[in-house]
Amino acid sequence: MDRARVEAAVRELLLGIGEDPDRPELALTPKRVADAYAEFFAGIGTDAVVIARSGTVHAEDGERGQLVIVRDVRFRSVCEHHLLPFLGVAHLAYAPGERLIGLGTLSRVLDAVAARPQLQERLGEQVAATIAEGLGAAGVLVVLDAQHQCVTTRGERQTGSTTVTVAATGTLGEPVARAEAIALIGAGAATGAAPAAGTDHRTEA
Repeated sequence: MDRARVEAAVRELLLGIGEDPDRPELALTPKRVADAYAEFFAGIGTDAVVIARSGTVHAEDGERGQLVIVRDVRFRSVCEHHLLPFLGVAHLAYAPGERLIGLGTLSRVLDAVAARPQLQERLGEQVAATIAEGLGAAGVLVVLDAQHQCVTTRGERQTGSTTVTVAATGTLGEPVARAEAIALIGAGAATGAAPAAGTDHRTEA
């Protein structure tokens, strides 16, 4: 990221809205915005497939389970239409092929893909495709439930609304399998129930 250009742009933005960027209270604002943007957009240029692939291990038959679900993974991204954040939770599921992936790696993949100017719909598709490619999974399902500040803080200001998107690949793109996975995600989120039969909830990083 070109910090000098970001700071200059923020200074120009302050001038554009009629503020004085040299006002003491605003003097450090360009630097602070640059610091925030360095964090928000750290995923630009990052190959998330490499992250996914590096976190996988081979598993023999009988060691894989039928379905792995990780619920309630917190994420943050920035809407590319207004450059305002959207925040929410992701539910990530995959049907293993010959390899398993560390559950912490799944969240790192999500973070890397989310740390770019994004659309929620595209974010889910990219995360699903990244996990599928890096892991060689038979199927991947990504459900995102997020609140967008461009909806909650501007326009109609629908402060209580959230947006849910679903992306699926391979076997989990088939209607019956997708519906079963979504039902398991919803049942656990609603009741805190114990893991369902055939569902692997490992906790390793």
